[in-house]
Amino acid sequence: MARRPPLPVLAGAATLLAALAVPAAGAAPPAGLAANDLEALTSVELRERIAHGSTTVIVPIGGTEQNGAHMVLGKHNVRAHVLADRIADALGNAIVAPTIAYVPEGSIHPPEAHMKYAGTISVPDAVFEGLLEATARSFKQHGFKDVVFLGDHGGYQSGLTRVADKLDREWAKDPACRVHAPLEYYRITQTAYVAALKAHGVSDAEMGSHAGLADTALALAIDPALVRADKLAGPYPAGVTGNPKRATAELGELGTRLVVETTVAAIRKETQAPR
Repeated sequence: MARRPPLPVLAGAATLLAALAVPAAGAAPPAGLAANDLEALTSVELRERIAHGSTTVIVPIGGTEQNGAHMVLGKHNVRAHVLADRIADALGNAIVAPTIAYVPEGSIHPPEAHMKYAGTISVPDAVFEGLLEATARSFKQHGFKDVVFLGDHGGYQSGLTRVADKLDREWAKDPACRVHAPLEYYRITQTAYVAALKAHGVSDAEMGSHAGLADTALALAIDPALVRADKLAGPYPAGVTGNPKRATAELGELGTRLVVETTVAAIRKETQAPR
């Protein structure tokens, strides 16, 4: 029987790994995903990204809740992921995890807070924090050095801190991985963004605390499809506080810029601190 000719030999194993791990030049990520999204990478590509210095993973955390008649239920989820992608781009060494969309929103039965309105999804605090903990442990296993929780919703900020503190205490003797919960991401929308809106003539009554002008403007700046323009003039059902009628993408961009700049600075400070 004739022997088959030997297979051609590549110049070296490194060449093979590089060919397997790096997407073709100019290859676009799948629809709806960005180049730094974990979901847009293969396992081999991710392993190579980590090996070459992408050792920070951002976990965007949103929430699925009612936002009146003019704004979609997934507002927090879309906003958290888009802003996380912008923050990752600015950092230059970060991967963005899938968005966590199931968060505490109050009692289910009897219904409390947003659970009184159709479409809101709520999970117990313990379930939520357990999910965050398992997520961070997964990323530590894969070689990430810094896990960053970014929460777009005000109701669970203390939960992010509890999980980060718990894991950092546990991993203190082997600080190969640390967990961060930079609260600046959310707080800036309640402080400097509010001041910026007031400087543009927005009143407290318009701004509101949920689905009002401030909240709606941020959504418009992220993606106008999150907002039903024909519903902005009202009437506003129960569950909306504020008046979103004058909300614009331009006003929202005041907030998105502040969120990205402030959060990038906070993450750099935390991740570059001595271990």
